[in-house]
Amino acid sequence: MGFVQEGKHFRHPDISYTVEFPSSPLAIGQELIKEEKIAHIETDYGVLRILTPTDSVKDRLAAYYHWKDERSLEQALLIASKHTIDIDDVRRWSIGEGSEKEFIIFEKRFYSFTE
Repeated sequence: MGFVQEGKHFRHPDISYTVEFPSSPLAIGQELIKEEKIAHIETDYGVLRILTPTDSVKDRLAAYYHWKDERSLEQALLIASKHTIDIDDVRRWSIGEGSEKEFIIFEKRFYSFTE
């Protein structure tokens, strides 16, 4: 299909997105993702298993929380602005990650998007 492996990511010269195949068990921060929470998309090539929008936001926030990566905060906000997410689940997870203060920053900016 034209993708080239670079570490754990795959890149295609004609596409600006990368594809990652994370190792098992799938986790975001310290939380394992239960099988029933993984989204499934049927394609002509088979079933594609992907993170839900809520888990995608948590994944990007993990980089913001743990590595102070501002770009990841922006990515989390972009995902949240385009999809329905479970903000209560993101809050619960954030507190479990020890990042309640950082979550408040995300939450304030998230609600400014939705107003």
